[in-house]
Amino acid sequence: MGKIKVIQTKSIIDRPKNQKATIEALGLGRPNWEKIHNDTPQIRGMIRKVIHLVKVEEIKD
Repeated sequence: MGKIKVIQTKSIIDRPKNQKATIEALGLGRPNWEKIHNDTPQIRGMIRKVIHLVKVEEIKD
């Protein structure tokens, strides 16, 4: 199982409640915060919901 780095690029001000909750569930909260997650279908689904707010990089082992 690989790892992915999720970097928040945009603010969550004036975003719908479900997008704010998804960003917080990913461990983010402010622009330029980053978090490393396991590459699972659940995390990919969360990223898909807020792809316009984040940038994703795959980490090669």
